[in-house]
Amino acid sequence: MGRWEPNTRERLARAAVELFGERGYEQTTVAEIARRAGLTERTYFRHYADKREVLFGGAEALREVFTRAVAEAPAAAAPIDVMAAGLVAIAAVFPERGTARQRQSVVGSHPELQERELIKLATLAAAVTEALRARGVPDPAAALAAEAGIAVFKVGYERWIAPAEERELPDLLRESLSELKAVAAGG
Repeated sequence: MGRWEPNTRERLARAAVELFGERGYEQTTVAEIARRAGLTERTYFRHYADKREVLFGGAEALREVFTRAVAEAPAAAAPIDVMAAGLVAIAAVFPERGTARQRQSVVGSHPELQERELIKLATLAAAVTEALRARGVPDPAAALAAEAGIAVFKVGYERWIAPAEERELPDLLRESLSELKAVAAGG
């Protein structure tokens, strides 16, 4: 691969996940990630602030897709149904399941990465809360709907990456949201 080829961020992320899986997170350097991707270390740092961030590089795109879907949902939709539109929209942002499983294996094995993931999810919840407020959803309903949406996302995503799971992420997100609605209704 030449340095001029497109998808630099994706190439770096793929190389990182592969190397983390082969060598371990702590044993892998940024220089090795860049080399595997056919790039320089300097190019790596143009795209990611540190070694950890390569695993979370899609957080901004996820936030943009989610908040756009919330903003564009039908005006009469209930907050929980607006969340459903956001959840379905973000399902398209994720890599293929095998890559997601590898990534989650790395994140799940390191407390500092788990902490970073929780921070990214909290940031996403705050952005979705603001998007709901912009639609006129009052507090605390906006915050509750956003946090519930993030919980649904986490449960659906964990189910999607489970080894025996074959259903698609949008279906699992819809199913998890239905289960939340049933729990909230006392069922």
